[in-house]
This record gives sequence, C-alpha cells and structure tokens, in this order.
Amino acid sequence: MNKTVVIYESKYGHTKHYAQWLSEALDCRLFERKNFRPQDFEKYEVILYGGGLYAGGVSGIKLLTQNWSLLSDKKVILFTCGLADPADPVNAAHIRKALTKVLSAEMMKSIKLFHLRGGIDYSRLNLVHKTMMSMLRRMLLKKNDSELNSEARQILATYGQKIDFTDRASLQPIINYCRQ
Repeated sequence: MNKTVVIYESKYGHTKHYAQWLSEALDCRLFERKNFRPQDFEKYEVILYGGGLYAGGVSGIKLLTQNWSLLSDKKVILFTCGLADPADPVNAAHIRKALTKVLSAEMMKSIKLFHLRGGIDYSRLNLVHKTMMSMLRRMLLKKNDSELNSEARQILATYGQKIDFTDRASLQPIINYCRQ
C-alpha cells in the first residue's frame, strides 16, 4: 500500500488541479479536506496538504495545526496556491511570514513548504473576494506607473478576466522531495 496521501481544500479549482496532478504523479490517494478524517493520518507516512491563499491565510490549514500531534513524526509537505507569483522573493517572503502566524516554530521547522501559482476567474469569485480584488484594483490605479511592479500591471491588465497560471511542471520539486 502506498503510504502517501494528498489532501486539499480548493475554492476555485486551482489547488484541486495541483492536488490531482500530485496524486497521479505519486500514485497515491487523494482527498478533499472535507472528506478526510484526521484519525486516518495514522495510515500514511507522507502527508501532502494543499490550500489556497486568501488574504495571507491558507484555506483549511487547521487540519494540520489542530492535528499536529498525529503528524509530528511524519513527512509533512504543505503546498500553497495563490494568484501572486511565488517566484518573486517578496511574495514568497510574504507567504512565509503569514504562515509563521499560524504554524508553531516546531511546525515551521518540520513542514516542507512549497508555493505554487494558481489563477483567478472573476466570474466565479464570491462577494468577499470580488470586493477584495476591486479594492486592490482601486489602490493600484491610484499609484504612479513607476510605482507598479510587473505583477501589479498584470493584475490591472487582466482585471475582470479569467487567467490561469497553473503549471504541472512546477510540481517537480515536490514530487522529487516526496520520493527522497
């Protein structure tokens, strides 16, 4: 029996795509967060958890924080998925800083972190997320062009559209780490 499991929580589908691709590549079980029972952690040696990034938080991360006693002796991988480009060191640092507010020092040391880029489909956003993106847009429009980085320009250029940055190849470092 494969002792690896992928668990995810996805609001708009990007994290789900990554989770499915990982499950296929690692030939392991896949669970949506709401269908996974914490007591089942004992069946696995390698736990991959994926959650979308929303206002600095990772959806469903309580599965890890509230069940750390069941996970502390396992290989735990957390992959986040968000609109911001994790290849930008500023974005990666921001994600990591937000995680330090939720994960204990022991968890930060033990959990292997990976950050993936998702996408956005404005037509599918709930009211809270539409409002947040509208506020971000208004804030960016008030800035001088010289103050905008390439990501901010991209947000303005694609506002209201559907854009998908998911990339199966970006999973290779996670797959490699799991197979070590």
